[in-house]
Amino acid sequence: MTQTNEQTHEQADGRTRIALVTGANKGIGYAIARGLAAEGFRVGVGARDDGRRDAAVAALRDSGADVFGVPLDVTDDDSVRAAAARLEQLGGLDVLVNNAAITGGMPQAPTQVDLDTIRTVLETNVLGVMRVTNAVLPLLRRAPSPRIVNVSSGVGSLTRQSAATDELSVGPVSAAYSASKTFLNAVMLQYVRELAGTGILVNAACPGFVATDLNGFRGTRTPEQGAATAIRLASLPDDGPTGGFFEDAGTIPW
Repeated sequence: MTQTNEQTHEQADGRTRIALVTGANKGIGYAIARGLAAEGFRVGVGARDDGRRDAAVAALRDSGADVFGVPLDVTDDDSVRAAAARLEQLGGLDVLVNNAAITGGMPQAPTQVDLDTIRTVLETNVLGVMRVTNAVLPLLRRAPSPRIVNVSSGVGSLTRQSAATDELSVGPVSAAYSASKTFLNAVMLQYVRELAGTGILVNAACPGFVATDLNGFRGTRTPEQGAATAIRLASLPDDGPTGGFFEDAGTIPW
């Protein structure tokens, strides 16, 4: 850890800032956890699979990262409450990165997709984000410089969807996954409005087309590249933006 990171991510009382990343046992979430640890955060690796979570924590610790495991199923109220209680016992929370998401499988043409698939995707990608955010919000309110980062996607941009001319720009027709990211963005803006003036900065990050198991590793970007924007938004100064939708190249139109 460099002196700069110690100065940036250590509180006045000497406590290292704590971040929670959901869905952090693999892919983009794992890369975000590793990146935040490199920035000087103590990072909670949130994941529902015990074995994969423990393996991720062990690998991150072997690389020198200050991390700890957080059993967390974002679709389960009891699991989320237990995770919030664990964070409080460990000293609170400064940064929440809502990364956990599922696609629901393809194809998802709106005339053919099973409505239960849509419900399942929304349960994780939207309600799961709200469930976790609301559970840890009391901890964030007590933090000196709290941040919330929602890992969204450019496929959730209505502007891009309505102007799309090919699948490469906004993905396949997707009544569950793409729509869930649009819904997530809309909900995020309501949090921004409610939390205005509290010092909690809330932003959305698009990782781009990253090679992960969600897309059968067909993506053209690495998890590290996909994690960069979320890491930057988690580390914003107090006068940084809130209510924005960002990717590497800048802002994304809603």
